Order: sequence, then structure tokens, then C-alpha cells
Amino acid sequence: MTRQLALAFRFALREMRGGLSGFAIFLACIALGVAAIGGVNSVARSIGDGVAAQGQPLLGGDLRFRLNQREADEAELAFLHANGDVSHSASMRSMARLADGSDQALVEVKAVDDAYPLYGALEVEPALGHDALFGEKTGSFGAAAPELLFERLGLKIGDRIMLGNASFELRAELVSEPDAVSEGFGFAPRLLVSLEGLRASGLVVAGSLVEHSYKLRLEPGASDARLERVEAQARAALPEAGWSIRTRSNAAPALSANIERFSQFLTLVGLTSLVVGGVGVANAVRAYLDGKRGVIASFKSLGASGGFVFTVYLVQTLLIAAIGIAAGLVLAVLMPFAASGALQAIIPVPAEAGIYPAALALAATFGILVTLAFAILPLGRARDVPATALFRELGFEGRGRPRLVYIATAVGIALSLAALAIFTAHDRRIAVTFVGAAVLSFLVLRLVALLVQWLARKAPRLNSTVLRLAVGNIHRPGALTPSVVLALGLGLTLLVTLALIDGNLRRQISDSLPEKAPNFFFVDIQAADVDAFSTLVARESPQGVLVKVPMLRGRVIALNGTDVRELDIPPAGAWVLRGDRGLTYEAEQPRNASLTGGSWWPQDYTGEPLVSFSAKEAEELGLSIGDTVTVNVLGRNVTARIANFRQVQWETLGINFVMVFSPNTFAGAPHSWLATLSDDTATVPDDARILNAVTRAFPAVTTVRVKDALDIANQLVGELGTAIRAAAGVALISSVLVLAGALAAGNRARIHDAVVLKTLGATRRTLISAYALEYMLLGLATAVFALAAGGVAAWYVVTRIMTLPSRFSAEVALGTIMLALVLTVGIGLVGTWRVLGHKAAPVLRNL
Repeated sequence: MTRQLALAFRFALREMRGGLSGFAIFLACIALGVAAIGGVNSVARSIGDGVAAQGQPLLGGDLRFRLNQREADEAELAFLHANGDVSHSASMRSMARLADGSDQALVEVKAVDDAYPLYGALEVEPALGHDALFGEKTGSFGAAAPELLFERLGLKIGDRIMLGNASFELRAELVSEPDAVSEGFGFAPRLLVSLEGLRASGLVVAGSLVEHSYKLRLEPGASDARLERVEAQARAALPEAGWSIRTRSNAAPALSANIERFSQFLTLVGLTSLVVGGVGVANAVRAYLDGKRGVIASFKSLGASGGFVFTVYLVQTLLIAAIGIAAGLVLAVLMPFAASGALQAIIPVPAEAGIYPAALALAATFGILVTLAFAILPLGRARDVPATALFRELGFEGRGRPRLVYIATAVGIALSLAALAIFTAHDRRIAVTFVGAAVLSFLVLRLVALLVQWLARKAPRLNSTVLRLAVGNIHRPGALTPSVVLALGLGLTLLVTLALIDGNLRRQISDSLPEKAPNFFFVDIQAADVDAFSTLVARESPQGVLVKVPMLRGRVIALNGTDVRELDIPPAGAWVLRGDRGLTYEAEQPRNASLTGGSWWPQDYTGEPLVSFSAKEAEELGLSIGDTVTVNVLGRNVTARIANFRQVQWETLGINFVMVFSPNTFAGAPHSWLATLSDDTATVPDDARILNAVTRAFPAVTTVRVKDALDIANQLVGELGTAIRAAAGVALISSVLVLAGALAAGNRARIHDAVVLKTLGATRRTLISAYALEYMLLGLATAVFALAAGGVAAWYVVTRIMTLPSRFSAEVALGTIMLALVLTVGIGLVGTWRVLGHKAAPVLRNL
């Protein structure tokens, strides 16, 4: 066996001396897919390594303890100081306004002490120390802000702004803050001040929506085990502190999770490209074997077994695949180095550019499995064709199916490929969906090709010679129909799906949501100011509808008495338990909510604390009526029993909460109020007047104009959609390569057809018209399928997963049809033009 394999290897190398002619598409498809998978995973791991290596500066300490709406008490501070150096910062949203009150802007305020930062460096321009940057001078505290805030309010270094009741001088431009990534995404520019300045502003009172973070620096060289012990001690010694604890090893979980998700998506796109390229592999192997008919016949005539022939050409296929994989891996290795500079402008994390063997090995494995899965069947078919048939016939078409062992082997390899995609995925549910969709797409596209051929076969006899030739080419033996439909169908379907999802999201954000959404959100209205605030808004917007509710912040710490950290929560519902949630109480059932189970409590209810839970989120968390939910509010654990479920319409952007409690639950707890203002008749100047009036009269109230927030969201969706479509373009490139390969593979048969038809009197113009019409019909059929399949997929995602209304886009339909026609007709005619240039005599002599 070893000797036969060595002999097969020698013959394979000898046959490859003639070069890789005919394998350009093969190599390009494999290299493109391997580069996409290996490169994406390498970039993701380089960012992950950067986050891990920079955990301390990114978090701002070895551990971070975060409290909501309150500062740490004496016992908590004593615990922190006993374990190391401590830095205290506070964050909240507020309105920064010009000294004369003529303009204002929403800002993300961050107040720091003189120990900040414990790790890393704060970069401001010009460079200033803590006292010079933040200290009080001539009645104004110092502040730093990014260029965006300077531009938005038309400011320069040295100008003054008001924050609450205090004056702040902008003394420097904020270039970077080391722990910005761990603070999360903000919709407004940062305003960096001192804790003393924030206290002087009067913004922080009982019930204010402010987060206090305590960063802890342990002794040098503290191990991860030491961090875990400190965290465990904090939870055991102060069980009702209610603080959120994060360590340097998990400095930016949201960033890491998003990178992981995006990496998985791009990996699946790369795998799609590779699988589509597999069709090109099959076409290239089939065409290569067809050109080697004489060699294979000679092998068999001289006594070589079918197994030996199979081994020779399998070795050749794997060697050629190895070249493509190597080229792809080279590109994948270079990708982290090329991307590190570009990523710095997007993600403030230094990517650790390097070589990542695990990512490269995964990509190479995918490349080998795809090659084998698509090459086994054409190789198996060549094995069983007798030498006499090879000497007589044009090729391997019409020789029946390969042996069962080859079919079983191909299926086994395909299953291994699917298993690898699933078990290496971050979210296996998505990976399973992808694998199922890929298999279904192949089956459906095969059926579409058969349907097109059946329709062409059943078409009535046509008088037009050109049309008759075109229709005949679609259903004749060895027709290009299956290859063209499969190659182009997958790429177009993916693009249609993404384009329709993106279009529906943009329409929802720019058109539908503004129609339902309020004009303003007002946050942090103090209880003592609620009546005066309502009077002011009624005067400034007499046609407006003001809705206001009490609001606290709390964190879910247990469900049915079990710590949420010990529960296995599905990803769909995990967001409810992640971080702090807005909470409210109501005596009466909210007008914008309908109950789906249970009943509302009486207005004068005084029994055990009850809670109304959002029905969808409760289902995702596996909750039932009668279950208990424990939340920590202001350092106190409160347990409430679920009294009812209600349907929440999040898409209205009105006041909605996951949890609404009975009023007795938070009796006596300090809190602020949240309000919305809706006025369909208000113009842009009206909104500006209301915003200015509220900011002047109530500087502690944070005002958010909903349209501005929607514009930011629409911009983010647009940028994300562009990036996703660009990534999906890799799959379309593979489709185009496979399409070109399929057309090239059929050129030998086309040469014979063209020579015979020209001998019988057909002109070049007739043949070009026939071929162009054939490609046009195939492109149109593929486009129709892509529109139907992509439309259904987009409808499912938008309506069932995103729960948004879906609408088909005529622009997408027209663009898809035009793209399909341009690709099929354009690439087809480029190859056909060469076919028509062959002389008849040499071809006729070999018939």
C-alpha cells in the first residue's frame, strides 16, 4: 500500500510538471476562503490579546467596584483601602451649556479624583497635571473635552461652560482616557472634570442617576487567583452592597463579546465563500480530468487499477489545494499587521499583531475539508470509466453516479466540515442555522436548476433559430445551468438578504420610529422639581403630551432565590441581567401595556412587594407568575413576586420598563423622575426653544432629543451595514470566480458545438446572440431565485427575530437583476468570444 502510494505520488508530481493551467479558479477560490477565515480569526485574536495584555489600564485598576446612585459607605471604603490603592470616579449624563445660555449639548460627565488613573496615562493637549487641569481658579473648575464638544458648541481652549450650577473652564482637549473602553459606548462627547467640580455643580443629589466606580490597585505582581479571592471576600463580607465587580481579566466584556460575534459572522461569510469556491473546485477537477482522458485511458490500458488512478489525481488535487491554502495563509498572516493601524482609529485597544497558529490551522482545515468534499465525487466518477469509453467519448458526463463508497466519503467529509463550523463557533445556535441554511440552499439551488432545465425542455418549438439554440443549450447534456445557478445563486441570495435587512432597519429608524417616538426624553428630574418642570413644559409646548414616571436604578441579583451568576441563561434574555436596569413603580396599569397573564394589583395595595414583568423577557428567562425576582437598589436587596406579565412595545421608544413594581416596594426610597414629551406639531425651532428653556430653568435635568439619538443610530447602522455588505462581497467574489470557472470548464464542449454549427452555416453573430440569450436567461432565473430566497430570509430575520415590520425593496430587486445579467452575460461572452475564434479543421479532424 505504501509503495503504491509512493508511486502514485511520483506520477502526480510528473503530471504537474506542465504547470497549473486550468487551476487558476481553483487556487483563487481556496486562497480567498482560507485568507478570509484565517485573517478574520487572527485579527479577532490579536484584539483579544491586546485587551488581555492591557487589562489594567483598560479597566483602570486590577478590580473595579461600581455602585449605582450612591457612594460607598464607610465599611465598603474600609474594605477597599485595606486591599490596595483606590481611585474614585463618578459618571452621569447631563447638559453642558454656554455661559450665556444660548446653546447647550448633551455630555457624558466623568468626574475623577487626584489618584486617577491608577494605570495607564491620561492624554490631554496641552499636557497638564491634575491640579492645573481640574483645580478651581477664579470661580471656575477646570475640565477637558474631546474635539467634538469644542466643535458642537463653537468653543476653544480657555472658554467657559456651565454644568449644573457650576462654571467650568475648558483647559485642554481630551485626546484619550485609558479606561474609556471599559466605560462602555456613549452617545455624547465626554466631559472630564474633578469630583470636587461635580459636587459643586449640584447635579448629584439623592436619587440622581449617577454611577460611582472604585478602581482598586493591588500589590505589584498580584495573580489572578488573588483577584478572585478579593472578589469573593467582597461578596461575602458585604452581601448587600449591590456593587458590580469586574476584574482586569475581563476589562471590556462588551467589546470582547462584540468582537467575538463579528468574528463569527465574518468566519461564516468566509466559510460561505469557501463552500461556494468548492463548486469551483469540483468544476476545475472535472475539467482537468476531462482533459486527461487520454492519460487516464493509457494508465488503465497498461494495467493500472481504478484505485491507482484515483490516488494519482487525488494527490494532485491535494497538492494544488495546498498551494492555494498556503497562499491564503500568507494573506491571513499579514492581515493582523495590516489591520492594526486601521483598528486603532476605531477601537482604542492596541491589537497585538502576530502569528496565530490556531486561527491559521482552523482556516487550513476548512480549506482541506472543502477541497476533499467537492473533489471526491468527480475523482470517483473518473475511477470507474473504462478505457474504451475514454478513448471514444468526449468526457465523463453521462457515466452515472460514482460508487457508494465515494458518495459516503463525500457526505462524511461534508458532515465533518459542518461539525467543525458548529463546534468552533461562539454561538452554536447561529452556526447550526448557518449550516442548515447552506445545506438547504444547495438543495434548493439544485432543484431550481432542474426546474429551469425542465421548463426549457418543455418549451414549445420556437421559430427563432437564436432563441431555439439558447433554450436548447440550457437543458442539453453537460449544460452549464446547474453550475451557473449554484455559483451565482448563493452569493446573490446573501447580498439580497443583507440589503433588505439593512434597508428595513434604516427605514424603521429614519421613517417609522420618528412617527411613533416622543420628541424628548427628560432624565433626572428631581422629585421637588416635578411640578415646576411640568408647568414649564406645558407653557412652552401647549399642544404637547407630557408623560412622567418615577425612576430608580437597580440590578437583578437573584431569580427564585438563586444567584443569577449560577444560572444558565439563554443569550436572548441575558441582557436583562447584565448591569443595572431602570426600575419604576405604578399603582395603575400603564396605558401603553396590555397584560398577557396574571392581574394588576389594587391601587391601595400594601402586601408583599409585587412586580409586573415584560412577557417576552420573562419567557426568555424561563420565569412564571409567582416566581420571585431579587433586585439591589441603593445597597438594599428587595425581593418581589411576579404578579403579571405584560406586552411591551419597545419599538415605540416611549417609556417602557422590563420591571414595574407595586408602589409599596420602594416606599421612602429617594429617586428621580423620567419624562417624555410628544408633540406632532412641533418644528425644529420649537424643539430648540423647549430644549433651551428646560436647560436654563433646570440645569440638573438631562434632555435628550430623540431625533438626534435616532440620527446617530441610523449612522451606526449604515456603517455596520456597509461593513457587513463589504464582507459579504467576499462570497460574491467567490461566486464570480466559480461562474467564470464553470463557463471555462464548458468551453471544450462549446468549441465542438460552435465548429459544427459554423460548418452547417451558422454565423458568428447568430452564435453570439444565442450564447448571450442563454446567459441572460440563466442570469434572470438565478436573480429571481435570489430575490425570492433572500426576501424570505430577510422577512424572517426582520419580523421574527427583530420583531419589526418588513417591506420589500424595488431598488434591491432591480439592482439584483442587473447585477446577475451583467455577471452572467459579461463573463459568458468574454469566454465565448475565444471559443468562436477556433478554426474548424483541427477540431473536425479530432471528432
